[in-house]
Amino acid sequence: MQQENFDQFIEKLELVFDQAVQQGDDDELFASGYLRGHFDLVVAQMELQDQAHPEAVLPSLRAALEATKHELNPVDQQHIAAMVNKLEAAAD
Repeated sequence: MQQENFDQFIEKLELVFDQAVQQGDDDELFASGYLRGHFDLVVAQMELQDQAHPEAVLPSLRAALEATKHELNPVDQQHIAAMVNKLEAAAD
């Protein structure tokens, strides 16, 4: 049952990425692509470690982004933060 809830939660968040690809501007496309890589890695790691808990996805994603924020300039960080906000809104 938990894996099913996790999968449904992930699918809900993946719709945010799909929407950015379909309707987003260049900044949203960049943020979506960058964030999607981190998101997919976090989800895969959680599944491999048998830690597939929906409530842990966004905190784990934020931690991954914090560890790599030095890769981004401040403007790109703002675009990534906006996309994270969209993911959080979709998660509710």
